[in-house]
Amino acid sequence: MPMTDGPTPWKSDRWFSSPWNYLPEVTDGFAIDPGLQVHDVTLRDGEQQAGVEFSADDKLRIAAALSEAGVHRIEAGLPAVSPADEVAVRSIAAAGLDAEIYAFSRCMLDDVKLAIDTGVSGVVMEIPASHHLIERAYRWEVKKAIELSIEATSYAHEHGLKVSFFPIDATRAGMVELLEDLATVARDGHVDTVGLVDTFGVISPHAVTYFAKNVRERLGVPLETHFHMDFGMGVANTVLAVAEGASVIQTTVAGMGERAGNAPMEETMLALLTMYGVDTGIKTERFYDISRLVLGLADVEQPSNRPVIGEQLFYVESGIIASWVNNVGEEHLTEAFPYRPELVGQPPPTIVLGKGSGLDSVAIWLDRHGITASVDEMTEILVLVKEASLAKRDLLEESEFLALVEKVLPGATPS
Repeated sequence: MPMTDGPTPWKSDRWFSSPWNYLPEVTDGFAIDPGLQVHDVTLRDGEQQAGVEFSADDKLRIAAALSEAGVHRIEAGLPAVSPADEVAVRSIAAAGLDAEIYAFSRCMLDDVKLAIDTGVSGVVMEIPASHHLIERAYRWEVKKAIELSIEATSYAHEHGLKVSFFPIDATRAGMVELLEDLATVARDGHVDTVGLVDTFGVISPHAVTYFAKNVRERLGVPLETHFHMDFGMGVANTVLAVAEGASVIQTTVAGMGERAGNAPMEETMLALLTMYGVDTGIKTERFYDISRLVLGLADVEQPSNRPVIGEQLFYVESGIIASWVNNVGEEHLTEAFPYRPELVGQPPPTIVLGKGSGLDSVAIWLDRHGITASVDEMTEILVLVKEASLAKRDLLEESEFLALVEKVLPGATPS
């Protein structure tokens, strides 16, 4: 597969990934659904992150932003958990958003009845799947979990809801018991889709293919993904499940969620777009703004270099990378970055000054102020920049830089 400057799946005017991603030897056997959809669970699972509480108005704002960005399905919450949650689900269901609105429900008739009453079109129905969790955490007999599932899924279907069956802790169940239980619920109850649920983030990428194939072959229904990030595998696991034919992926904004969180929408969608050629129609340009909205309402801080949405993701301190950015220019910016900042709504790259800066960084900052200097003078300024940044243990501000320039070039800085 030759390299090219023209548009290709791996190299466009917006990103530059690896051509190896599209080799027949790599893609042979992929079963990617062209109608892949995103099901956002920020308002339910995302809110389960410790210390996060969204008001009903917060949830409506977030849902509206997600819908405007093209997210296909939004899980508005669990109506049975509190009156406030019920109000939020009702308001989102009645808001006339383009996204399809789902509720979350336990496999209990009262939960299902309340979900139906809120006006949603679908319901994600949870039940523990691993027998050890059923017996130790719930203190139920396995038979009870299956009977509740059959009764609740049947009732939801009979009353017009789409049913996404959500087997909690599926990846720590025995495969035989899991498939037998799922098949019983699908046969005697009702299942429109089944979630590949990794509640504790414990499945390896190599096992995801096994998981997806076995469930698909046994049940013959569409699959959804729900992977957690306890070992950082959620994005990779989601992508591998998509390659096995999963038709819906469940994600959260900024990876929010219980413990280490859920597969983040931004990273997952960008990986699918740039490495697998999967365009779901979601406006990736909205990712940065939506993350700022959600994190602000949640009062949650994240690393400044977080993939896709980090506030300093496109800050360039390293001298060699600053040289790259300066040399390639605007036209060939993806020589220095895997994708252009505007693809995800980020501001343009910023050359910053710190301990790792080089001569080109100093030259760029001098040029910004119309100051000329010799190589020796710039070298002297660079030494001062590194010393000042190390002492401050942070990047330098404009005024701090100009003060250093004044030491080397008295009278050169603007008054």
